[in-house]
Formats: sequence, structure tokens, C-alpha cells
Amino acid sequence: MKRALDITLALIIGVILVIPVTGMLIWLARGQGRPFLYGAERMKTAERGFTLWKFRTMTADAEDSGVSGGDKKARITAQGATMRRYRADEIPQLWNVLKGDISLVGPRPPLREYVESYPELYAEVLRSKPGITGLASLTYASHEEKLLSRATNKMETDTIYRAHCVPMKAKLDLIYQRNCSFCYDLKLIWQTAKRFTPDWFGRRS
Repeated sequence: MKRALDITLALIIGVILVIPVTGMLIWLARGQGRPFLYGAERMKTAERGFTLWKFRTMTADAEDSGVSGGDKKARITAQGATMRRYRADEIPQLWNVLKGDISLVGPRPPLREYVESYPELYAEVLRSKPGITGLASLTYASHEEKLLSRATNKMETDTIYRAHCVPMKAKLDLIYQRNCSFCYDLKLIWQTAKRFTPDWFGRRS
């Protein structure tokens, strides 16, 4: 049922977003230019990686890697900041959902370096298929962003992420895992939509 829900909703959302995404691509072309997409490796299981797609929100850097913290703030474009605010940069991940790489709901797919550093932890977390949104995304993402914004270099970002974000997100992901159900997924999808879509139409959330 989870896979059927993923495919059905991803197709419906994709159709609804055809015109808005077309307008977004024109907006991006006039503002920050190409490439429009950014692909990076994430893990779908403790052993298997895949390419996760997003709309590009930063100036291109061939050596870019790791978690985004305050050290990368200067690279965020004006368009990128707007997309990040509404999570519109994650729209291309509907393609990852249709391919079966991720689900609509689940733990955010981690970077290989953290999976390899904490194999036992992620072996448990990734028993659930990763997702676009989830319990950790809804309850911890804003706090994570504040923590990482304090970092002034890549090493500091990594240290903060390992010390604070990895354990807390894993704790929330395992709570989701224990309570996972069709209805719970629908609830988290609804909460995600309610949190982000009102601002798109000029209303307060």
C-alpha cells in the first residue's frame, strides 16, 4: 500500500505542478541560469546508494560535498533561498519516488560518509525506505538549520552534524519506524502540505 500511495500521489502532484514548474524553470533561467538540477549521492540502504535530485540552489562548485552549513551560506543564490524556504528545491525528488529510490515519507536519505561512520545506527534507520518528508523533517529540520548555520567551515559543520543532528534525527526516524502505517504516512504528508503550501498562496501558515 505504501508503494501504491507513493506512485499515485507522486503522479498527481507531478501533474498539478507541471505549469508551476515550467514557470519556475523560466524564473531560474533568467536569474541563476543553468544547470537547473543538482544531483548528489545518497543512501537508500546501508549498502546501496543512488542519485538524489534537487533544483540547484547554490552557485556551482565541482568540489562541493558534505552537509550544507553556514560555511556554504555565501553560495546560496537569491532564487535558491526562496526555493529552500518553501522546499520547492525538492520537487525533482518526485522522480526519485517514481523510480523507487525513496518514498514520499521516511527518513531523509543520508550521505555515504555518515552511514559508513555509524553502520549499526543506519542499518536500523534504513530499514525504512528514505523519504522526501517525515517525522524528523517536520519536527527537527528548522532546529538543524539553526545549528548548522553557526558553522564557519566544513570541519565545524561536520562536527555539529555528527554530535547533534545524526543522533536526534535517528531517534525521530526510529520513532517513525515503530509507528509507521498507511494512515500515519497520510498524516505526515498532510502536515507537510499544510506547513508549506499556505505561504505559496499568500496566506500565513
